[in-house]
Amino acid sequence: MEEKLDLNKKSFDKNQYEKVINTKFSQLATSLSTKTVDKPTIDSTLTEINEFFSKYEQLFLNIPKIGATNSHEYLIKKSSEYIDFQVMNDEMLALIDEINTLQAQNLKLNQELIDAQLPKI
Repeated sequence: MEEKLDLNKKSFDKNQYEKVINTKFSQLATSLSTKTVDKPTIDSTLTEINEFFSKYEQLFLNIPKIGATNSHEYLIKKSSEYIDFQVMNDEMLALIDEINTLQAQNLKLNQELIDAQLPKI
């Protein structure tokens, strides 16, 4: 059994189309113009930074020295990671001292070797 399906297409000529369909972006423009976007300015950012350090100074002695978060240790680690700063710990300082001592001994022994090889006058 065959069914017949009638398709009717409605179309507008150019003049009718513009009268029926709004081709302007007036709704979009209105909603964008009334909406304000909070974008930080340089002045507001500097103000926030100043407020942060002022609050930090006030809270300095109340902040725990050691801790995974909310501590001086945490702040040091996060800031060190950000600026790629390597913290010198006691073991590193001891190794540097040992290197300096060995370099001084090496210099002294080299000088003694040179002195021993020189003809005696």
